[in-house]
Amino acid sequence: MVVLGAQERLRAAPSLLAGPRLPAHSPGARMSVVTSQLPSTRQEAAELDSADPLSRYREEFISGAGGPIYLDGNSLGRQPRATRRSLGRLLDEWASNLVRGWDSWADLPTDVGDQVGELVGAARGEVVACDSTTLNLYKLAAAAVGAKSGRNEVVGDVNDFPTVRYVLQAVTAEHGLHLVPVASDPVDGFGAADLAGALTGATALVCLSGVNYRSGAVADMKMMTQLAHRAGALTLWDLSHAAGVLPVELDATGADLAVGCGYKYLNGGPGAPAWLYVRADLQQSLCQPVWGWWGQRDQFEMGADYEPAPGVRRFLTGTPDVLGLTALAEGIAPLVAAGVPALWAKTQRLVAILAARAQELLAPLGVQLASPRRAEQRGGHLALSHRDAWTASQLLIDRGLVVADFREPDVIRLAPVAIYTSYLETWDAVERIASVFGDRAVRTPWPKKRVT
Repeated sequence: MVVLGAQERLRAAPSLLAGPRLPAHSPGARMSVVTSQLPSTRQEAAELDSADPLSRYREEFISGAGGPIYLDGNSLGRQPRATRRSLGRLLDEWASNLVRGWDSWADLPTDVGDQVGELVGAARGEVVACDSTTLNLYKLAAAAVGAKSGRNEVVGDVNDFPTVRYVLQAVTAEHGLHLVPVASDPVDGFGAADLAGALTGATALVCLSGVNYRSGAVADMKMMTQLAHRAGALTLWDLSHAAGVLPVELDATGADLAVGCGYKYLNGGPGAPAWLYVRADLQQSLCQPVWGWWGQRDQFEMGADYEPAPGVRRFLTGTPDVLGLTALAEGIAPLVAAGVPALWAKTQRLVAILAARAQELLAPLGVQLASPRRAEQRGGHLALSHRDAWTASQLLIDRGLVVADFREPDVIRLAPVAIYTSYLETWDAVERIASVFGDRAVRTPWPKKRVT
């Protein structure tokens, strides 16, 4: 389950931040993460940095000293310094070894997949790194509905990331199924009650996100997986905004399938390979729809007929992206070394600082919280809404103050990343954002450019 650790009531801005402890039976309750000790001054924020056990990892990333404060790690992570060195060695291998390099490259999808597995609570041999999130969603969704013949409904969230919605539309149309779109709360996210009302004896698959991409709302994966299983359905989770941020225990929740991207919190670089998870006991019974030679039992026999490889390798398709997988491995390595408990403890505090400072400095300027009010329901980013959010986000970049992220129609997402964002940066960022929202220039609409 994607879970938050046991919470104490937050000292700062209680109307936005206070939240109860998780129940004792929750897997996350064993993680005693205290976010109540928030800094009340800039000096106290600097002191938190001095005592931060993760501070040594900051130097492992290229930070662009003197530039704007970077709070967009949930769109694209910073570049690890080791990535350039690792890719340089790979280019040398390619130059010298040529095709013989495949002796060491062939197992990268499963080797890097096992690294991801350490972050998401999966056993070795349950995760493979490959393809894009979109393709992996399609492969697993199609495999899931194919395994549930006789059932003709797929449940999804109308407020989910577009890729998830589009893939479900495609899979249900292709297989002649009915998509059941559930209108979850746009701020508090998809809850167990939403799911319970949508499940029937015809439900084949429930496909949801562990953390809502827009509001940061955290789903109770364990409870919803149990509800789906009681109805006889399989579950597929998009963990693009959860992996590498907060505790995800795929095996412990009984989750069936999951996917995630490699370029956000996993720091794999733009367009990095994605990953997919298939619970071990399901691997032999699922038939993925994209048959490629890399998923063949013995690919170099060049057999006439497709015979899927054993284990999770059967969910591979074409030749792996060796450059991309090498970069992804370097992006994940610091996260594995730091450990998810430490990453999550700092993330909670960083997001709590943002929320407290937002109430103090931004609420008087008309900025509203667009993330769950209760801390234990929030993931790794904070969403703020204002009618001039688009212009504000562009002014922040144009003035070299903060790189944040805009989401239609009126939301700015602030995503501090525990492995490389400092407490002082988080403290200062809100003051810089306030300077823009308090400027009359924010009321002059900034032209929107079409991205081609």
